[in-house]
Amino acid sequence: FQAPALSGDFTVPVDVLYGLSDRMREAQDVFEQTGSLHAAALFDRAGELLVLREDVGRHNAVDKLVGHYALRNEPVPAASVLMVSGRTSFEIVQKAWMAGIAVVAAVSAPSSLAVDMAREAGMTLLGFLRGRSFNAYAGEERIHF
Repeated sequence: FQAPALSGDFTVPVDVLYGLSDRMREAQDVFEQTGSLHAAALFDRAGELLVLREDVGRHNAVDKLVGHYALRNEPVPAASVLMVSGRTSFEIVQKAWMAGIAVVAAVSAPSSLAVDMAREAGMTLLGFLRGRSFNAYAGEERIHF
């Protein structure tokens, strides 16, 4: 897999990151009814929700989110943050990389392959983003403390 490293020379305030998990959950209409769907949400660097998609598979939710922009012939906003429910696999990092998303966060852990790929991509990868804590696995320089 060959792609150029992401430049994404923006930063995200840490206080914005702390609110993403709750904002994603609040916007999950079907999850509220069933309690059984994954979500992928795209936020701008101020924490405003741009797009949220749900699916039984977290990979499918990411595909739907990226597809939202592809169907409109629009690029995914460059200074954005992808938040996913569940774990972050290397496939999710790869999809984000190809879409030009430089910051990926999840409520759970990334796989070791996801961490390696995020570092190769020049991406920021956060895990266990819940409340006011998270683990940074790559690209900490994009986090403004």
